[in-house]
Amino acid sequence: MKKNILCALLALTLCLPLGLAGAESASWKQINQSLERGEDWVRIVEDTSAFRLGGLMPLEHSEGLYIGQWATYPSIDGSTVCVPMAMEWARQWLDLAEEDLNGFVNFSTTPYAYDRLTQGKPNPMVTIASRGIMMDDTHPVDLVVGTAPNADERKAAEEAGVKLVMVPICCDAFVFLVNADNPVNTLTADQIRGIYGGAIHLWSEVGGPEGLTIDAYQRPHGSGSQTAMEELVMDGFQLVAAQENYISMGMDDLIHQVGNYDNAPTALGYSYLYYVNGLYRSGSVKVLAVDGIEPTDENLQSGAYPFTVNYYAVYAEGNETAAAFAQWLISDEGQATIAQAGYVPLR
Repeated sequence: MKKNILCALLALTLCLPLGLAGAESASWKQINQSLERGEDWVRIVEDTSAFRLGGLMPLEHSEGLYIGQWATYPSIDGSTVCVPMAMEWARQWLDLAEEDLNGFVNFSTTPYAYDRLTQGKPNPMVTIASRGIMMDDTHPVDLVVGTAPNADERKAAEEAGVKLVMVPICCDAFVFLVNADNPVNTLTADQIRGIYGGAIHLWSEVGGPEGLTIDAYQRPHGSGSQTAMEELVMDGFQLVAAQENYISMGMDDLIHQVGNYDNAPTALGYSYLYYVNGLYRSGSVKVLAVDGIEPTDENLQSGAYPFTVNYYAVYAEGNETAAAFAQWLISDEGQATIAQAGYVPLR
């Protein structure tokens, strides 16, 4: 049975272009950009002895196919928005070919990643296709890379007896999006809370066109962006539940809905700046300033942008493999790899 699964998965991975070969991963379905390394890519990690994969076990009765063992390189899962940085780490440490990166970086999105971490579950179907390798699918996830766990996820970890260690590794902006045809370019934090709290209903109340209602889209509870909306933006204020047709199941779906011609210029939504600029580009949406402050790199590193966020390396206390990798991520070398992947480093 395992032979059949591995053969099918390797065949799928080899046949699809980069950005689609990770079709088993929920994250790859929300990415429409090629993530191949650029022409200006440089090798940053020279000594690759610290984080390595383990040996190979031949798959019985299957010549040329293997089960790969995890060793000092952690099994990673996480948020869609962090896929490119995980690809860069695999380039640097494991010297993986470009066609193998999307099978190896097989993220399930935030809520599922945290469930795997706290329940000791594996990240299945992680492959190195060109070498005929499926990584050991019984090894639990060591490290989650992404947005911070929400209250439910923190409670689940506590109930499972797992103490989560959270190491901030880079900066991003939680941003608000409108249709490109909307004349509004900035909202205040209070206006945003008023809209999503049910006190503001019309664009004319926030400097927009007369006679148009605000169609405020949300994400499902448990998604990384919804956690940021609930805990960072609303910050104790009541978030009014969205109607079912105003809930976007994926970040790509939200951009489609906000950018849809039929929604111009009534729609409002939210996402992460890196996702909007690097993973799912669309000329039909624009990013708003908040309190007149643009989400520039400088404003993120200084914290001037009101909704500056961090991405984290999160692991269960006592996991030495994950702890060592997280410490490398905040070293100068680790921060340089994160910057090369297009993110805003901590410093």
